[in-house]
Amino acid sequence: MTSIARQDPPGLAELFVFYAEAGAYDALTEEPVDRFAEGARLAQPAQPPAQDGARQSPVSEAAPSAPRTPFRDQQASPAPRPAATAAVPDEAQAALARELAANASTLDELRQHMAAFDGCNLKFTAKSMVFADGNPDGAVMLVGEAPGRDEDIEGLPFVGRSGQLLDRILSAIGLDRTSVYIANVIPWRPPGNRTPTPHETEICRPFIERQIELANPKLLVTLGGPSAKTLLNTTEGVLRLRGNWRSHTTKTGTVIPTMPTLHPAYLLRNPAHKKLAWRDFLEVKARLRSLT
Repeated sequence: MTSIARQDPPGLAELFVFYAEAGAYDALTEEPVDRFAEGARLAQPAQPPAQDGARQSPVSEAAPSAPRTPFRDQQASPAPRPAATAAVPDEAQAALARELAANASTLDELRQHMAAFDGCNLKFTAKSMVFADGNPDGAVMLVGEAPGRDEDIEGLPFVGRSGQLLDRILSAIGLDRTSVYIANVIPWRPPGNRTPTPHETEICRPFIERQIELANPKLLVTLGGPSAKTLLNTTEGVLRLRGNWRSHTTKTGTVIPTMPTLHPAYLLRNPAHKKLAWRDFLEVKARLRSLT
């Protein structure tokens, strides 16, 4: 008789890792909730109804009140409401984003405008705004799609495993974070690392376009399909786009040579395609050398 091997259930540590990767790593309230006290209130017997003809107390006659229930007790001290509520993505929010981006004359002003902007609902589920990292005066600017969990915690783009791979790729062509500028199309992490919706992308588009315009790099590198599609206004897949020089045109008409390539997170899942990204970055190295 063949015995079936029994697998042990995951431990508490594995369960916490699963919750963290799913984005559930925040407490629901600022203060701990005493569930034992709530249970004691719920266990209290209900008051018997008053019999017909029973004399009520003067207090009851003067100001009758509703019976006290655990639910009413909880409503007596409502939890504080957040300072702002999530916005519904619409054209009005996109128009406001375009106005704020256009009014920013420096990268610091753009950062301030983005921090004060409440028109993207992703802001209210993220821990921090991930604006940029590296040297804004660098000749190369790299743009990804959106922050992940590690980026959301540290407030910097590409600091997790994909960021470590990106650092190794840059080092192989003689670059590092002191010589390049790194940003994302979406500055706030989508819950659970889900794909940003088209509305969310369009709302954030003016900010990244203005960020590129203010940084004014000599070369632009898009990391992954969503970034390439947004900045190159195309519907082609990244495997078709990569390896071929394209152009990103700013609002003021500046044309920036752009190399679409694969996202480091994709390369971690598909190591066989690292050779494709390596060819793309060799093209960047050669193009950069020709400009100096």
